[in-house]
Amino acid sequence: MKAMSDPVREDGLYPMRLQRFLARAGVASRRGAERLMTAGRVRVNGEVVTELGSKVDPASDVVSVDGIECHILERPCYLMLYKPSGYVTTMSDPQGRHTVAELVPTDRFPGLFPVGRLDMDTTGLLLFTTNGNVGQDLLHPSRHVEKHYVALVSGTPSAHDLERLRRGVLLEDGPASPAGAELLGKADPLFSVVAPHGAGRTGGGEPNAVVGLTIHEGRKHQVKKMMQAVGHKVLRLHRDSFGPLSLTGVDEGSWRELTTREVAAIEALSAGDSGDQREDD
Repeated sequence: MKAMSDPVREDGLYPMRLQRFLARAGVASRRGAERLMTAGRVRVNGEVVTELGSKVDPASDVVSVDGIECHILERPCYLMLYKPSGYVTTMSDPQGRHTVAELVPTDRFPGLFPVGRLDMDTTGLLLFTTNGNVGQDLLHPSRHVEKHYVALVSGTPSAHDLERLRRGVLLEDGPASPAGAELLGKADPLFSVVAPHGAGRTGGGEPNAVVGLTIHEGRKHQVKKMMQAVGHKVLRLHRDSFGPLSLTGVDEGSWRELTTREVAAIEALSAGDSGDQREDD
């Protein structure tokens, strides 16, 4: 442990609060790091550290969480995964299900974690980073980060149904914010993402349809609940964009690092107003 007065060295590292170290290592946001510390899950040089004001020297101290060493990368990692169906959005699963951790290079980028989540049966863009603070900022409601989904739904939503979605529908956990909503025709390239053989029919009744939805909230099963609220069950769901990111240049089940321009856009979004207010983990 070093004193606060120790100078910044040529390597750019310096003694810092343990919470900040854990956030920069991509383990958790600072608030989440505090909870890890108070739970006795953080060790520095083999000793449990629970005091929130504790400092560490990244160049000499060995920090671990649940026995796994944590390191600050030279620069944060940002990558997008084209998540396939059948994987849960978690880095480990006690039920033994397939997780997205199997699809990204956690050995190359320790501390990598998903920003938000997609349901097990939902496909599409899932952002990963080792930057805990940026990840937490992007999930905060004040950022209004837009996510665009393409949904194959039972039946065909009417103009009235779409208008209800645009005005905001009432869900069991409260009103959903207004969403962008439109019917996609077969000529739209996104149509084939969720309905490669046509929209088809459900139970021999009204033809199914493909709907494009843009939301900026992140509530559990939100798109499915919104469509159900206007009388249409989601049969397949795909996310093709997250904030300034679009799912391009990556095949299903594969990943790629973000370009310099994409990283700049993500970090700029994170650095917006209300940056000091972060959502709990």
